[in-house]
Amino acid sequence: MKEESYFSAFRARQILSRAAMVVVVLIAVFPLAARLHAQGCIVARSPEQVMPGVDQSELPSNQGGYLLPHHFQFTAGERHQFSYLHYIGDVYQQQRTTERTQVQNRINLLDFDLQWQWTPRVGLEFNAPLLFASRKEQSSPIEYQASGLGDVIVAANTWIFSPAKPHRGNVSVGLGVLMPSGNDDVENTVNTNTTGSGSLKLVTAPVDYSIQPGNGGWGMVMQWQTFITVERRFLFYTDGDYIASQGDTNGVQRGATLSATQPLDNDVARSDQYLLESGVAYPMPLLHGLLATFGPRDEGVPAHNLFPNTNDGFRRPGFAVSAGPGFEYSHGASILTGSVFKAVHRDRTVSYPDSVYGTHGDAAFANYVWLATYTYRF
Repeated sequence: MKEESYFSAFRARQILSRAAMVVVVLIAVFPLAARLHAQGCIVARSPEQVMPGVDQSELPSNQGGYLLPHHFQFTAGERHQFSYLHYIGDVYQQQRTTERTQVQNRINLLDFDLQWQWTPRVGLEFNAPLLFASRKEQSSPIEYQASGLGDVIVAANTWIFSPAKPHRGNVSVGLGVLMPSGNDDVENTVNTNTTGSGSLKLVTAPVDYSIQPGNGGWGMVMQWQTFITVERRFLFYTDGDYIASQGDTNGVQRGATLSATQPLDNDVARSDQYLLESGVAYPMPLLHGLLATFGPRDEGVPAHNLFPNTNDGFRRPGFAVSAGPGFEYSHGASILTGSVFKAVHRDRTVSYPDSVYGTHGDAAFANYVWLATYTYRF
């Protein structure tokens, strides 16, 4: 079977939690708009990101200000995507549709993020995802499924500028640890006799790594976010994260059989993953507490990890650039966000084993990514 789904469940959850922290705008910033607040596949650790306050530290945290010391912020997020469009490099593989050999991945990622503000500047974060995913070839009745807890992240974040003083913007940086709590070796037993007659031919093997809940290794999480207000109307923001894996392979065999000609692809690689996004937020006068957002995002899997290692193992490196609108509605201690991103550029790059064997595998990308979160502060 050709290489397909590019977005891993690990990346899918990475974006969900990142999204749970992009834009919260204070009522104090928009005098006419009252209280305003304000996205993974490849990393996916969050669907929407709620960014606290802009310049009035006097506002309580339940009114959209900076999260006050010893206060909590809980976010539940959902990410949905359907990956089925195949690319080699940035070239769309139309024949996969006409031949009915598309591999279709459906991912639903529930992400739960809890933050506790230790001091006015420093906060602690705990993130845990739940994955529900399936995978099948277009013309085949066989469907593979996986679900379960993903890889948990514990991190610390700090604001560069003191929230106690008014600023037009601020910058937050964070460092954390990704723990291999998710199962990276979910197996399915399927009947490979699809003729409809004869005896069963049962095969038990790990499902594709793109729908495995876990990555199978430890990782270092580096994350950041920044925002600035312009003319007390527009808020420009950018955020991102990079997960540096411990590298090498996780020891999980790709399928029921091993390849003698391409042994570097027999086991699954522990891959780095990243997310970059930016955008603009603007208050909507039609409804108190409503904010509209728009911006691009870039999420990907590098062909080579940040930390030195062999880069052996199977991975589908590449990236997808998308853009889309979103909204954020705040009321009291609650914040509701939603966004839809449409892919504008997809590129399945060359992996290290590809470069060794002179090959270039393909990957399936989603056309749209749907994100939503609910946040409560207490």
